[in-house]
Formats: sequence, structure tokens, C-alpha cells
Amino acid sequence: MDANEVQLFPPLEHETRTNVETAAAAHYLLRRPQTLRIWACKENGPLRPVRVYGRLAWPVAEIRRILAGTAK
Repeated sequence: MDANEVQLFPPLEHETRTNVETAAAAHYLLRRPQTLRIWACKENGPLRPVRVYGRLAWPVAEIRRILAGTAK
């Protein structure tokens, strides 16, 4: 993906996948993708990714849980 390309993500309430890629998770959590990669590497973030063949997959249910806790 080119640095000037804009990537669009569906609203989180319409997300039907169990896990999403790092870019989508970062979008929903209002963080940069590199922040999530650091969380995965150091295992110190608010959620842990699932590793699928060396790639990170972030659980949508956990993203929703985290965002529900911050909305209060």
C-alpha cells in the first residue's frame, strides 16, 4: 500500500470477522499499527493478538470490550 492511499474500514459494529489485521485494529483503537506491533512483541498491551502463520490477527470481541470500557 502506498503511503498516500487511504484505507477504509467498516464501522466496528458492522465488522463480521472474528479477527482483523493490524491496520484495522489500529484504526478502531485510534492507534498507529506500529503501536499494536509493539504490544504484540512485548506482550504488554491491553489485548493480545492471535498469530496465524506468523501474521498478527486481533480479536474483534476484545477490541469491542476495550472500547466499551473506555466509553463509560
